[in-house]
This record gives sequence, C-alpha cells and structure tokens, in this order.
Amino acid sequence: MDFIDLKTQQARIQEKIKSNIQKVLNHGSYILGPEVKDLEEKLAKYVGVKHAIACASGTDALLMALMAYDIKPGDAIFTTPFTFIATAEVIALLGATPIFVDIDPKTYNIDPAKLDLAIKALKNNDSSIYPLPNIEHRTLNFELTPKGIIPVDLFGLLADYEAIQAIADEHHLFVIEDAAQSFGAQYENKMSCSYGNIACTSFFPAKPLGCYGDGGMCFTNDNALADKMNSIKVHGKGIDKYENIRIGINGRLDTLQAAILLAKFDIFPEELVMRQTVARRYTSLLTSDNSLLTPCIPPGNVSAWAQYSLLTGNENNRTVLLQKLQDNQIPSAIYYPKSLHMQTAFAYLGYQPGDFPVSENCSTRIFSIPMHPYLNEKQQAFIADIISAGGQPMT
Repeated sequence: MDFIDLKTQQARIQEKIKSNIQKVLNHGSYILGPEVKDLEEKLAKYVGVKHAIACASGTDALLMALMAYDIKPGDAIFTTPFTFIATAEVIALLGATPIFVDIDPKTYNIDPAKLDLAIKALKNNDSSIYPLPNIEHRTLNFELTPKGIIPVDLFGLLADYEAIQAIADEHHLFVIEDAAQSFGAQYENKMSCSYGNIACTSFFPAKPLGCYGDGGMCFTNDNALADKMNSIKVHGKGIDKYENIRIGINGRLDTLQAAILLAKFDIFPEELVMRQTVARRYTSLLTSDNSLLTPCIPPGNVSAWAQYSLLTGNENNRTVLLQKLQDNQIPSAIYYPKSLHMQTAFAYLGYQPGDFPVSENCSTRIFSIPMHPYLNEKQQAFIADIISAGGQPMT
C-alpha cells in the first residue's frame, strides 16, 4: 500500500505524458518553453486570477512573493509555527523576522483572533499581549516593522481569509496565501490561490497537483507584482536576461515539468472529486471511534485533501497506533512532529515551550494516513479496522 499512489495515476495518463515530453524533446526549448506559458494560462484561468508565474518550487514561490514586496531586515511577517519550515525559512532568508501565531485547534490553520493579538503586541512592543521574539535573543539593533501575513492552508483546507483579510486591512499589511497543500480547494466557489495579494503553491510530487520533480507557481491580480516576480525568477532581468534591474534568483520552472503538469491537470478536476469520496469514506469509518478526532471542514469549504490527518488523545496512543499501522504494512506520517518555534533553526528568536500551546499539543498527537484519489473501499476499511483496534478512548 502506498501513502500516495503516483503509479496508478501515471498508468492512466502515461501516453499523454510521453506525448507531452516528446513534444518538448522535439522543439528543444527546455527553459521557458511554450508549455510553461500554456500551464500558466490554464492555471490562472482555473484559479480565477489575472496572472500565474511558474517557478522552480513552492519555496521559490514564497521567496519571490516576499522579494516582490522588498522584504528586508527589520521587517516582520506573521505566520503559523505549525507548518513545513519553508514558510518561515523564506522570511529568515531575507533577513526579516518571522512572528509566530498559534493555530485554531479544529482546523490547524492560523487563528485570526490570535493573529490580531500578535500584531497589536508587536506594535506596542508588549509581549504580555501575545508572545513575541525575545529581544535579548535577537541580533537586531532596530525595531521590527509589521509588513505582512503568510497564512498556510494546512492539509488542503483554506485558512479563514475573510477574517485574516479584515485584520490585514486594518493594520495595512499584505497577505501571501501559502497554498502549497491546497491547490484545488475552495470556499463558497472561490478557489485556492485566489486569496490575498499573492498566492503561492507547490508542485512537489506528493501535492494534489504534482510534477515529477520540484515546481511551483505564484498567482496575483496585481500587474506590478506579476511583473516584478517574472523579473525576479530570471535573475532580476529587465528587457532581457542580460539587463538586470534588481537582484533575483534562478527560479524558472523546467519546460519538461510543465509538460508533465499539463498532462496531470487534464484529470485533476476528476481526481479532486475522487479525493472527496475517499475523505468522506474515511470520516464515515472513523467518526464513531472515540479515540480519535477526524478532520474538521467548516461549512462552505471544499478541502483539496493533501493529507487526511487524525488527532489522538495523547502521544502514547499515537505511538501505539503508528506501530499497529507499521505492523500491518500501512504507511503513515506525522505532519508536523515539532513546531517551528521549537526548531533549532529558529532558536535565535528566543521563543519558549508553552508560547504556542495548541501547535505544541497537536504536534504530539497528530498523524496522517494514506490519502490519494485511488484508495478503494477495501483498503480504507482495512486501515480503519487497524486504527480502531489500536485506539484508546480520549480522556
């Protein structure tokens, strides 16, 4: 059994993939070939925005978005500690400071009420309002200026952008949607990657829409931001690649990866429907298990189901369940075993255990089980039986 079954998917579209790759081999435009432009146009239309800028990875997408806003040392960006390191890593790479905000215990996405407190705490330089980086642990010799917010659509579920955008508007901050896990999700018929000032997604192979390597994309309705990101991704080019009008990166998406994504995108809407079926089946099988909490999908939301994650009563129970799954050759994963504020890479911020209790608690209790469009009823029933046999009631 596979955690994510790419082999079955590939078998469905193998001839299309081969055909698309052969076209690239025939025309030889391996960098910024016509397939890249075709992909950008198709995904921008699908999402419902004016501009899509293909790039080399989801991390590069986030980095390019921040660079488009000229983020620098002294700037502060608010984000969640319960995510993959790339979200906060790009902030630190530019010399800016990540300000962490705890998550909602039901959705695992950034908590808007706590976000508002964190912004007020920074503006007032008062950590009694909300935990802030410890000034004594920073090497900065200037005050931090709040500039933006990067919410994360964790496990495929959109963050609460209605509330987040209202807070951003009040405090004059930009919003960058980290949609690395949520491409294809929607809220009230508005698609993922259409929120905020810029949205960023990833085409890492395990994502809902993934290539056979690394890839990413930025989305925006802002012409000026789109122009800047198109320049940044090619070493800050101006009229051509030998006129450099700003510092940039080598952030281009390979034409071969675009060709593969075009083949995969043909079946993507159908796969999203299949993901909903798989998720509903899991929830039906596991909801009555009083040792677990199944995912919460607020009304009006459609998750892309990048992961199907369960919350156990405690860490010991999770250990027992993971061992049961392993004994029965069922793959599992923990997203994420350590919150970012507890990672060595961010020790310089001076955050302490207990600063973000929901994130810390979830990291000890959460685990994910196989999730992809091609899971069948028999496989899911087997997985659910193994989990139920190893569970312990919540206290």
